[in-house]
Amino acid sequence: MGFLGSVDWLSFLAAMVLIELTPGPNMGWLAALSAQAGRRTGMWAVLGITVGLSVQVLAAATGLSALAAGWGALYDLLRWAGVAYMLYLAWCAWAESAENAPAQVAGESSFRRGLISNVLNPKALVFYVAVVGQFTEPSAGGVWFQILVLGAFHIFIAFAVHSGIVLLGAAVGERIERWRRAVPVRLTFALALVVVAVWIGVSTG
Repeated sequence: MGFLGSVDWLSFLAAMVLIELTPGPNMGWLAALSAQAGRRTGMWAVLGITVGLSVQVLAAATGLSALAAGWGALYDLLRWAGVAYMLYLAWCAWAESAENAPAQVAGESSFRRGLISNVLNPKALVFYVAVVGQFTEPSAGGVWFQILVLGAFHIFIAFAVHSGIVLLGAAVGERIERWRRAVPVRLTFALALVVVAVWIGVSTG
C-alpha cells in the first residue's frame, strides 16, 4: 500500500471538503459567471480552474511552491496579480455580453480566465505546501509523489464542488433570463467580483 496506508484519510478528506465548501474566490466567480452566462460557460471555467490547480500541484511536488512561498517578493507579486486579475474579471462581467458571442468563444474565454486566476492564486500555492504537505509521510517514500497523489484527490473534490456551484448558479440564472443583461444585474455581478478581489487581497496579506 505504501504511503496510502499511512494517510489519515478521514481527516484529509474532511479537511479538503470543508476547505472547498468555504466561500472563496472560485466559488464567488463561478456562481456569478454561471448565473450570468449559463452552465456551458461555467463548466469551461471549472475545467480551467482544474488545470490551474493541477499546475499548482506540480509546482508543489517539484518544490517550486515552497521556494515561491518563502520568497516574499514573489509571493506578493502573485498575490497582487491575482487581485488585479479578479478586478479585470469584474470589468468583463460589466462590459461584456456573452449572449452576443459564440458559445465556443465564451467557453474558451472562461477556461482561460479560470486557468490564469488559479495559477496566480497565492493561497493555492501555499495550500499544497502547508496544508496538503501536512498529510505526507517522509518515511513512506518520495514526498513529491505523495503530494501528487493527495493533490489529485483534492482536485477531484474541488471539481465536484465547483461543478455543483455551476449547476446551481445556472439554474438561478435561467430563472432570471430576461434580466441577466440588465444594467442592475451586470453591476451586481461586477461588484461581487470586486468583493472577491478585495477578499484575496485581505486574506492573503
